[in-house]
Amino acid sequence: MPEDQSLTLAYANAHRYARSRELFAEANKLIPGGVNSTARATWSGWEPHPLFVDRGEGAHVIDVDGNRYVDYLLGLGPMLLGHRPKKVTQAVVAAIEKQGTMFALPAAEETKLARKIIAAVPSLEQVRLCNTGTEAVLYAVRLARAFTGRGKIIRFEGMYHGFSDGVYWSKHPPIAGSQDRPIPVPQGPGMPKDIERSLIILNWNDVEGLKEAIAREGNDIAAVLTEPVMCNTGCILPEPGYLEAMREMCTKAGIVLIFDEVITGFRLSLAGAQGHYKITPDLSIFAKGIGGGFPVAAMGGRRDIMALVAQGKVSMAGTYSANTIAVAAANATMDELAQPGAYDGIFARSQSLMEGLTRILADARLPAFVVGVGPVLQVWFSKHPIRNYRDAARHADHAIFRKWWEGMLDRGVLFHPGAYENLFLSFAHTNDDIEATLAAAREVAATLAQ
Repeated sequence: MPEDQSLTLAYANAHRYARSRELFAEANKLIPGGVNSTARATWSGWEPHPLFVDRGEGAHVIDVDGNRYVDYLLGLGPMLLGHRPKKVTQAVVAAIEKQGTMFALPAAEETKLARKIIAAVPSLEQVRLCNTGTEAVLYAVRLARAFTGRGKIIRFEGMYHGFSDGVYWSKHPPIAGSQDRPIPVPQGPGMPKDIERSLIILNWNDVEGLKEAIAREGNDIAAVLTEPVMCNTGCILPEPGYLEAMREMCTKAGIVLIFDEVITGFRLSLAGAQGHYKITPDLSIFAKGIGGGFPVAAMGGRRDIMALVAQGKVSMAGTYSANTIAVAAANATMDELAQPGAYDGIFARSQSLMEGLTRILADARLPAFVVGVGPVLQVWFSKHPIRNYRDAARHADHAIFRKWWEGMLDRGVLFHPGAYENLFLSFAHTNDDIEATLAAAREVAATLAQ
């Protein structure tokens, strides 16, 4: 939207967010769009302006206007342990005070962390640390191409694998091409058009489409790059047998199967979605769940593929990779997540939330589906089930979702205003938080039903 158009709009209860509005107007003068990431921008749903945060406490966020929220945004997922988890915070402070922040030299704590990650995720034989999910995806794709000697990558409409030019295509595109043969669509201008020839875009949950693409171009396909659960178009679960079929086809065709577990990793289980669904990829990418809110990522997998890095044939560089802060945060986070029974409580509370929302929306006779697995979910306002991006593009009701979001926001429940995002739960959420959320949902559902 034009630079100042958002400032002509208003929330229904604009007085609740007056200071955020003032700060956004000031930020717009100095920062393009007033924010430092697209997901916070007005055109990503934060109309007329995003909330400005004062602080986070466990499962809660307090904005600059003093509003307190039960937080299901969780920084778009990284706050798996909640805001300012005590042991992670203490570990980071201690590391800074006793060691420093970064040296561009290795430290023994990196090996300790690698051992914990490999022990948690059975598919990993070796692992390298990175700074972001975008970097980790870039390296995984590069490795797959180098290992196979092939050039093409299969990826799926509606998925997001970071913002590098090679994969920033067909995230939420206008419908292009046929149902069976989607056309690659760049996320925006500035993307080299030649990249289009290296991408095969398919529909998620379509076994036959994947089979046909591999039969047609398998000798040129280096990798299938996928989220094991589609979490960048709301929450869309893999249909029974889909991931198993994908694994089998990649094995037979000599294609590297890459699981992007930036969102699902360490969230669905200590072994990620691959552990939850019992599928073994060749390479895996982790980020948001590993650092307790600090920026750190990891990429790893089969030893024979990672050998290209060990031999120096494929470069994985990064001045800040495995910096002291990131390693300390990740080591402390992994220790917390590895506690016996750690996931039982968060799964139970997540189930209570999903079942409660389903019941409330059904009682209000609203056309909606609550879809999720463990501590990641979304409410789809739709008369039709959503099984891939094209279903979402055709059937998801964004207007009702906006009313749902703002109604919940006014009642102290925070999540992303976009229907293509998710609600995340943390280990810090309590049963009282769930009950407060469901109480707010009853009120909002009643108003929507009217």
